[in-house]
Amino acid sequence: MPPGAGPDARRRIPRTDAVLRDPRLLEAANRLGPGLVKSAVRQAQERAREGALAPDQVADAACALLPHTVGGLRPVINATGVVLHTNLGRAPLSAAARQAVQEAAGPTDVEVDLHTGVRARRGRTALAVLRDKVPSAAAAHLVNNGAAALVLVATALAAGREIVISRGEMVEIGDGFRLPDLLVSTGARLREVGTTNRTTAADYAAAIGPETAFVLKVHPSNFRITGFTHAADVGELAALGVPVVVDIGSGLLTHHPLLPGEPDAETQLRSGAALVTASGDKLLGGPQCGLLLGREDVIRTVSRHPLARALRVDKLTLAALEATLTGPETPTGAALAADPPWLTRRAERLATALAADAIDVRAVGSTATVGGGGAPGVTLPSAALSLPERYAAALRTGPVPVVGRLEAGRCLLDLRAVPAEDDEKLAEAVRAVAGR
Repeated sequence: MPPGAGPDARRRIPRTDAVLRDPRLLEAANRLGPGLVKSAVRQAQERAREGALAPDQVADAACALLPHTVGGLRPVINATGVVLHTNLGRAPLSAAARQAVQEAAGPTDVEVDLHTGVRARRGRTALAVLRDKVPSAAAAHLVNNGAAALVLVATALAAGREIVISRGEMVEIGDGFRLPDLLVSTGARLREVGTTNRTTAADYAAAIGPETAFVLKVHPSNFRITGFTHAADVGELAALGVPVVVDIGSGLLTHHPLLPGEPDAETQLRSGAALVTASGDKLLGGPQCGLLLGREDVIRTVSRHPLARALRVDKLTLAALEATLTGPETPTGAALAADPPWLTRRAERLATALAADAIDVRAVGSTATVGGGGAPGVTLPSAALSLPERYAAALRTGPVPVVGRLEAGRCLLDLRAVPAEDDEKLAEAVRAVAGR
């Protein structure tokens, strides 16, 4: 039996109400709620009854058992080398967007004009900023994600009618989600044209008829087809006399010099698209939402459809999106533009500091990717810390979870998507694993 255990020690275990008077637990009860704190205290008392703790350690143990937040989501350090990692929530919000969300958490003027006291359009300031960022968009609308944007467009414009789409653009994205299934669920019929690798404007023209609602062009954002290929461009399709809807997917509003092959909303609209749909939490670097940009008459039709109410975004998303559009560079933008020599210097500095603690670590060159269904095939030179393979699982499950990747039997912590201000936090996580 451990020292201090036994019947006498168990009688000395402090009462619940006495433990709860500890200042640290009083503060935690205000922050997390009394239920979570009482549960932690009871767990600590049970460990003391089992002899695993001394009675005077109950309060300390209860504090250690408390979660950081009441939610189940835990912040992680993204050291995978995938800038927009879908399983890690895609784009991290900027400091400006986080502050905007916090300020919008209470009552706001989301649907009221404070000058007149009458009801106002929901999200009017965010929509105005979005239009300013895409000059060729006469109007804009927002829904809760990219798939919802396509659902709303297909339902409002094509229910009971035909959507003409290339066979090479009937894509499947993550978790078995297939675009054709989504479109058919709205009551629209798909008219497939061309082949997997080649679809011409003439193929679309031959399929267009009285039942055609619109031509849909989808950017195959998570794969590439190379070789003997051809795809009609938006200008060619716009000349066919029916509306052209372009799903660019990644949310790039204007041309990005680092991603020359990635379509952007401004270019597609300028080329003749009636409507462009995209995601807000990818290359735009904002919150999860679906963007609809285009002709005023088309936006009016989709935004007034009854389904639009079910798919609308909340005030927190509106606040985060507007701050993303008007604020400083986003973490996504910073990660994409990170200078490889600077990343190398960071990796070498961290490796030197950690090696001084007798940790098996070295700085290595690495290759990062954009991720999030954007810029397939584009690679980004990067730098990483290389550690023994056993570190991978231990880092994921540590107090500050760090998610890296395994490569050639080593755990790599790629710095491309890790903000420089998190370097010391990353180093401490590695030290904690090494000390276990």
